[in-house]
Amino acid sequence: MPGWQKLGPHPAISAWAAAARTAALATLSTTTETWRCGGTWFVGVDALPNGPDGAVGGVAFPWDALPIPPQPLHRAQLSVIRPGYPQPSLDETSAAFTYRQTRDAAHLDGLLPIGPDKRRMVKEPHAWILGLPLNDGTASPLTVWEGSHERLRAALLQALEPHPPETWGDVDITEPYQQARREIFAACRRIELPARPGEATLLHRLTLHGVAPWKPQDKAPPEGRMIAYLRPQYPSVHQWLNAP
Repeated sequence: MPGWQKLGPHPAISAWAAAARTAALATLSTTTETWRCGGTWFVGVDALPNGPDGAVGGVAFPWDALPIPPQPLHRAQLSVIRPGYPQPSLDETSAAFTYRQTRDAAHLDGLLPIGPDKRRMVKEPHAWILGLPLNDGTASPLTVWEGSHERLRAALLQALEPHPPETWGDVDITEPYQQARREIFAACRRIELPARPGEATLLHRLTLHGVAPWKPQDKAPPEGRMIAYLRPQYPSVHQWLNAP
């Protein structure tokens, strides 16, 4: 298994994406959130006003078009990229900016930087990651490293198994995570996954992924490239690492 699936196009996904785009444009027109990366990235965590059933603007979430069972959902992230992404910013070190340029800021969702030294710990054990494009812009696509989920699973299990499972979310896994990333960059194929409204991209929760820099030939609507992301969570880090 490569750790990702492209789904659609499907009319139910298209209908939801159209309603979500309308809501997203309203959010962008009223938000006070600061755009990151020199004004080229709207992070938009919990910015889409969908309900717990996923519906937005009176349009039902397209569960029937997806290989995942219906479940309560959080408000979706609204990730918007503008031309020139990424640009330097004051909230990012030069090393982090270079990593964003050369490695797509590749990361494993759910690991948060904790404390003054920003040590990585599993604080958000997602069940899956679903990306739903909201407009016809394939610029700065999602990128994934095929097969990375099994390498990360093995590395993190090795690091966490000496500890009681109920404490796994409080264990510093910075070094094994960074070492696994280096091995993944050397061994796994990086691929770009552009998608259009009516399609969806489903990632295994442990897949290393990022966002490609905006290329000179890339195009998108005036609002930029918009994708809604959903990541419901498992109740435990143990399930996050051991479920299929």
